[in-house]
Amino acid sequence: MELTGAEIVVKCLQDEGIEYIFGYPGGAALHIYDALYRQDAVKHILVRHEQGASHAADGFARATGKPGVVLVTSGPGVTNAVTGIATAYMDSIPMVIISAQVPTHLIGDDAFQEVDAVGITRPCVKHNFLVKDVNDLAMTLKKAFFVAASGRPGPVLVDLPKDVTAQTAEYIYPRTVAMRSYAPVSRGHPKQIRKAVDMLMRAERPIIYTGGGVVLAEGQDALRDLVRMLHYPCTSTLMGLGAYPHDDPLFLGMLGMHGTYEANMAMHDCDVMLAVGARFDDRVTGELAKFSPYAKIMHIDVDPASIGKNVKVEIPIVGDARSVLEDFVKEVKSRQAEPDTERTKAWWGQIEKWRAQDSLAYDRTSKIIKPQYVVEKLHEVTQGDAFVTSDVGQHQMFAAQFYGFGKPRRWINSGGLGTMGFGLPSAMGVQLAFPDDLVCCITGEASIIMCIQELSTCKQYDLPIKIINLNNRYMGMVRQWQEFFYDRRYSHSYMDALPDFVALAESFGHSGMRIEKPGDVEGALQEAFAMKDRLVFMDFITDQSENVYPMIAAGKGHNEMHLNPGSGEPIQERELA
Repeated sequence: MELTGAEIVVKCLQDEGIEYIFGYPGGAALHIYDALYRQDAVKHILVRHEQGASHAADGFARATGKPGVVLVTSGPGVTNAVTGIATAYMDSIPMVIISAQVPTHLIGDDAFQEVDAVGITRPCVKHNFLVKDVNDLAMTLKKAFFVAASGRPGPVLVDLPKDVTAQTAEYIYPRTVAMRSYAPVSRGHPKQIRKAVDMLMRAERPIIYTGGGVVLAEGQDALRDLVRMLHYPCTSTLMGLGAYPHDDPLFLGMLGMHGTYEANMAMHDCDVMLAVGARFDDRVTGELAKFSPYAKIMHIDVDPASIGKNVKVEIPIVGDARSVLEDFVKEVKSRQAEPDTERTKAWWGQIEKWRAQDSLAYDRTSKIIKPQYVVEKLHEVTQGDAFVTSDVGQHQMFAAQFYGFGKPRRWINSGGLGTMGFGLPSAMGVQLAFPDDLVCCITGEASIIMCIQELSTCKQYDLPIKIINLNNRYMGMVRQWQEFFYDRRYSHSYMDALPDFVALAESFGHSGMRIEKPGDVEGALQEAFAMKDRLVFMDFITDQSENVYPMIAAGKGHNEMHLNPGSGEPIQERELA
């Protein structure tokens, strides 16, 4: 079957089972857009900015586990998408980006709308390809999807010159692909697993530390089995929330810079740590020289380059988080019938003292809306069952601390890159993947402006997203740092000349609300959620002075947290072997 390169692209997408692609047309991509027009199996979502395309594909991938697909034109088309590509790369999200390129004979001549897409994206993709022969196109796309979704997932870019999309070739889509230089490991080494279980079952102050890799690998069931079989405390990174139920008494909450007191103190004082699908980044570890000074560490990760990169590891285990955790469960089952709670009794006693600190306390009597209160009410009204996307800043941390995630893939946020503007377009990808589910975007007035144009996309495709704007008239996290570390010199952190968000939303054809009193919060949420077929922009006017606590400052360890001034002195008493 002879097809043009453009038709081969579309046929490959069909054979991969791709339902949606997110993109924006331009001259170099028009052959592909014409091929899309002549079929209806692959649905194209027209965003209003290429950054929105990459974030929407990212949100789709995070919520479904399937690769998101982006289509952009050459030059500014692909450069506009780079922020979203880097966001996906930092959080290991599977994505395939098809970037149109100038014709092959013009590459390197500074042609109109030419950039070196392969060179520009090399630092922020898992792999990229430049296709110069139409006969290589189908195999290249097959490799792109394979690399993006296997091992440690990530974005893969395919740069496609315009003349290649016009040439013809026989279409044969490979069923399988083998790459000599790429063979990711999936199963953990049995001997290493046995050694790790030996160490784990001798621990007196154990902790299980989980990250986004557990979510990506669908390892939540095995994780829950292991934690409950051992009766050990479990904590999670920002990216790992939802893999273990937030309301289980064995869960200590999120750890790290804005983690709970009990999670951070337990990480500092533990004697054995099992890290699963986490990369020991700086927002989790604090000062590395002070990180978990008493712990022997076991690290499970599908990416061998992540093991031992930041911290010394006693037992490395390379493998898929789900399969390795399932092997752990089998090994523990073969050794014990009931949890050895006597060995960890003193440890749990200490943890309960830390937990009594109530490090997430805030003023519930305020006559000004507290952002934490809005998130708590959101959880209550939705019964914790919504998909929640967020932008980046204080509102992101309040969402992580107060929403309470009981399922994986419900918390959609930019962790590694920290990308303002991520929330709304990623919510579009989630809503398209799950049209009958409630999708909420928790944002701030500084973040939402970054990709506000995507309100137009939401209108075109009737996406009934509910936007919760925690509006404190500041770049909240910047202001907090300036308050703590720059003697309250609020340099360029005030968002002056803000729009009337209600009028702005309505100008795009959506519904808007402005909420200024705590007593109106719950009613506004219920009213908005009753409008099931409309996007509703809820502008909550919140306390400008509220800060995110706990907080670990730069250069400090887990045991040196700033707590909310109203929550009392930290409970430091502990006895270590």
